[in-house]
Amino acid sequence: MTRVREGSPHAHGAIWDGEGTNFTLFSANATKVEVCLFDPQGQKELERLELPEYTDQIWHGYIKDVHPSSVYGLRVHGPYAPEAGHRFNPNKLVLDPYARGHTGQLQWNPACFGYTIGAPDADLSFDERDSAPFMPKCVVVDPDFDWKGQPRVGVTSWDGTIIYETHVRGFTKRHPAVPEKQRGTYAGFTKEVIAYVRSLGVTSVELLPIHTFINDSQLLEKGLTNYWGYNSIGFFAPDPRYASEPEQSLREFKEMVARFHDAGLEVILDVVYNHTAEGNERGPTLSFKGIDNASYYRLLPDNPRYYINDTGTGNTLNLSHPRVIQMVMDSLRYWVNETHVDGFRFDLGTILAREPSGFDNQSGFLKACDQDPVLSTVKLIAEPWDIGPGGYQVGSFPPGWSEWNDRYRDTVRDFWRTEAAAKDIAPRLCASGDVFNHQGRRPWACVNFVTAHDGYTLNDLVTYNDKHNEPNGEDNKDGSDVNRSWNCGVEGPTDDPEINALRARQLRNFLGTLLLSQGTPMMLAGDEFARTQQGNNNAYCQDNEVSWVDWSLKDRNESLIRFVQKLTWMRHKYPILRRSRFLTGDYSKDLDVRDLTWINASGSEMQAENWSDAGMRCFGMLIDGRAQPTGVRQRGTEATMLLVFNGHFDLVEFTLPSAPGGDRWTRLIDTNVPDDQDTPSFKIGQSYGVTARSLLLLALSE
Repeated sequence: MTRVREGSPHAHGAIWDGEGTNFTLFSANATKVEVCLFDPQGQKELERLELPEYTDQIWHGYIKDVHPSSVYGLRVHGPYAPEAGHRFNPNKLVLDPYARGHTGQLQWNPACFGYTIGAPDADLSFDERDSAPFMPKCVVVDPDFDWKGQPRVGVTSWDGTIIYETHVRGFTKRHPAVPEKQRGTYAGFTKEVIAYVRSLGVTSVELLPIHTFINDSQLLEKGLTNYWGYNSIGFFAPDPRYASEPEQSLREFKEMVARFHDAGLEVILDVVYNHTAEGNERGPTLSFKGIDNASYYRLLPDNPRYYINDTGTGNTLNLSHPRVIQMVMDSLRYWVNETHVDGFRFDLGTILAREPSGFDNQSGFLKACDQDPVLSTVKLIAEPWDIGPGGYQVGSFPPGWSEWNDRYRDTVRDFWRTEAAAKDIAPRLCASGDVFNHQGRRPWACVNFVTAHDGYTLNDLVTYNDKHNEPNGEDNKDGSDVNRSWNCGVEGPTDDPEINALRARQLRNFLGTLLLSQGTPMMLAGDEFARTQQGNNNAYCQDNEVSWVDWSLKDRNESLIRFVQKLTWMRHKYPILRRSRFLTGDYSKDLDVRDLTWINASGSEMQAENWSDAGMRCFGMLIDGRAQPTGVRQRGTEATMLLVFNGHFDLVEFTLPSAPGGDRWTRLIDTNVPDDQDTPSFKIGQSYGVTARSLLLLALSE
């Protein structure tokens, strides 16, 4: 019997069945596909085997005795006609889009390009050099893993979610309690490390991209790397660089997820399905470009030699093609079903909803997600913008999705640097109902954040007026120039005790605002102990101490950690701080309750003249615990809470307002009293001196 049989077109990728491996590859325009088998090190090509069958645009074949840990790549034959959108070149080894494992790293060499670099006709030329010696390779995997009966998903309801964004490598690379070999890896998230994360009161860890990605050549030439990893080349494999044992990267990733779940924490993956690492027409041929360029990428309709670049990276995946949608959906389901992750954050999510006519919240991809029985069980979060026309779409994603809200970030930053008034920040404190309250969407659809991986850390937000990106090698021209930061009087670190005290209070103000606002809060890892990037607001290329979490700051800033723990404890204890219904301020005649009342410093309800006052920066937000908590028309039984915000540069005497159900207010938080263990009470009508630039949380009591 021949070693190569017909196999099946249905199981995508390289699927081992105990005796051999079934290979499939979609290509609408290829004329032949070969599987190339390599030695275990991926150095020597041992044989090439042609896939014998072609069914419904799927090349397929079954090869006996190809087993887990077998190293392979693909060579795809077809027309080399860039002006018609085709870039087949069988001299270039390409990666299987469905590969579950990878080994090795790309070595940048002219042979990795389908055309001859420097040729007079540029990318229209054809290069005959073999790229295999310089390419990473695919690995057949054994998917078996003992989850020990652990549930697949769903440890946290949306209204109770607190997200903690971090980086697999950067979080533990400098952690003193993690064994050296495990630092910066999936295994580095030891039980001790995860216990610390859990102690913060967060519920969900969002990891920057872990899909296999490529380091940009221009960064390597500068001695830098693509640290963030937004340069994917494989959507089914965890990057082996993040594994302490690279040959066991899939198993190690699953073990990490299991440890998070054992601690009651969710795992959310930041995923990049908007583009790949192959760049534009002058980029390398690594996978999709050499498999079926005209299908996988959006090309200019009147000149398919060139790519549509709505991502700013050179290319855009063609989510209008059914096989490309299928690949993305298969990838998402794979990570849920096989690795038990609990959700996804979609980088440049607008791209995924972009059809040839532009953004469409009823796009094929979004419809596919809406009806999918697997994805309906996990969290879906969009970064709702890209650089294409009409790319800013905050609030426009369909029901069931959550979205990053940069309007929250910008307004909160402005308020605490005295550049925004009460009327500006009030909607943001209420889960931006003006943006998200439609089609039955809930407050959790609004993901609030003040800082994220892209931009300043929280410490740097209050320490620098200007970016300091010189280490990036671009003469400080990269990164945003509009940061809405305030250094409190001195640029960079200082020994001035007054400035340091103000900065510390500003940190508490930002954290307090974030964790006490309606909606879903997202924290940046390390902000709870004032992590710094020395003013670098674009550290995507800094795989070093600039980006790695400095754990020595943890001991020096224990007070700030305790403050965060207190805030998250409050948020979990008092459901009124994370309502599942939008606060509107509307009066319910049936229940004789208004869910929200805005209060001025005299203790009275805010009037039109207060709202129109651009200098109004001290106000209260009274949330009535008797307000209807669900669709059932009945009074609630929650605590009534008062938040007071003072964005002024001076102390304000604030009269504590009256509210039904109590005669005094108990102070739970004052950002001017960082380690306050007391909970003093104040009578209604009493004046409370609210320190300049500070925040209060009080609960009504009898």
